[in-house]
Amino acid sequence: MAATPLMPLTYRLRSLGLPIVPGEEDDVHRVLDQPLAAETFRELEGAARHVGVTAEFREVVGYFGTPAGHTPPGFRLALNLEADGLLAIDLVRDISYDTDGTLRPTNVLFSADSANPYEIAPIAGLIANLTCNPGIIYDLFLNNPEANVDGTFHTREEVMAEIGRILGPGCDVCVELNNPFEADFGKILEEAERFRQILSRWRVVIKVPHTGPVNDANVGQLLSGDKHLDRRWWEPATADALRGHNLALKLREHGFRVNFTLMFEPYQAQLALQARPYFINSFIRHRLMQSTKMIELLDDFAESRDDGVLVTLRDYLIQNDYLARTDTDFPLQECRRMAEQLVTYRQARTPEGRDGLDSVRHNLRVLRETNLPDTRLIVCSMEGERNYPEVDKLLASDEFCDMSRRVVVTAEPGYLARFTSTNQVVSYQRRFMTAAQGH
Repeated sequence: MAATPLMPLTYRLRSLGLPIVPGEEDDVHRVLDQPLAAETFRELEGAARHVGVTAEFREVVGYFGTPAGHTPPGFRLALNLEADGLLAIDLVRDISYDTDGTLRPTNVLFSADSANPYEIAPIAGLIANLTCNPGIIYDLFLNNPEANVDGTFHTREEVMAEIGRILGPGCDVCVELNNPFEADFGKILEEAERFRQILSRWRVVIKVPHTGPVNDANVGQLLSGDKHLDRRWWEPATADALRGHNLALKLREHGFRVNFTLMFEPYQAQLALQARPYFINSFIRHRLMQSTKMIELLDDFAESRDDGVLVTLRDYLIQNDYLARTDTDFPLQECRRMAEQLVTYRQARTPEGRDGLDSVRHNLRVLRETNLPDTRLIVCSMEGERNYPEVDKLLASDEFCDMSRRVVVTAEPGYLARFTSTNQVVSYQRRFMTAAQGH
């Protein structure tokens, strides 16, 4: 007769039977039922003499008004064994975790690109992050009467406070600087501090953009006239190109996590990581569209040998900032060579890059080898019927499934919502609702 298999043995913090530090009973009882790995239990048994919580633990649960017996979402538990045998329980910021230190349902996390509280509310329970920038805040919401219903919100600070309330403690909130070219770092720090006060030091993430050749002296060119720069993107002053990197490092020194944004090409990643960011990015949409257009023009020229096609290509390169606005006489064959080089580098004619995700693949490979275990990749700037399904397929592939916990997928809530539906949802609802009429 076969033996009945034994039920697996579950260890919990309370299984250690440790006395609680006086005065910390309520906080310790929040976590006594947390499971322990058998190896951890054996390490602590006999070594730990009493149990308590850290000052950080008490500050977190107090700040977020956490109900008795629970810990807030957005934090994982950490156990610190002190020299005197005190097992000090800590809470560490980690958006992979939900309430009471349980992991979120999937390793891949989702984020909303929005500053509209009304469209954030329906997705709030499903996301771990939110990103916004001046365009999203001012153009798409505050100054848009259709979005900002009855003009209820007047300032960026009001909007961010409401977003923080809606999302709760489990979501990070990435907010971008209004003017990254401000010469006075004290003013930048003051702006960042306002958001730390509104959102708390645990939730706020400051978005710092790559700056390239743009600086405080020429940024006005992007705001007037034809709104194009008279300097080529690949000819920046060293200090200008590295301004974002150094700004990220400075903010980090003041305790801020940084979302280092405006990352389009794979070669940006390794240098961006030197700034020790909390998030790096892979922008997809416009880069794929531009690669597709270049292929179209290059193939047209290869067939027709018509220089008029290259003139169109040159205009396209200027319009999209591959060339400076002063490059109206840039040699046509050099335009062709530039476009061919870009298409080749992006592997846009191969399976590696035809879907526009070559930068995602590259950045995940790079991230896998970093010494920054808490840094994640945000996959962003998506639209159309292909972008999200292709990203979803990539993250489920054998090569990248191990990196899924380092990825945040972000888009407008309405775009993500699109991929909760299929034609069969409609078909089956027709059948079910028709049947229900005859119950």
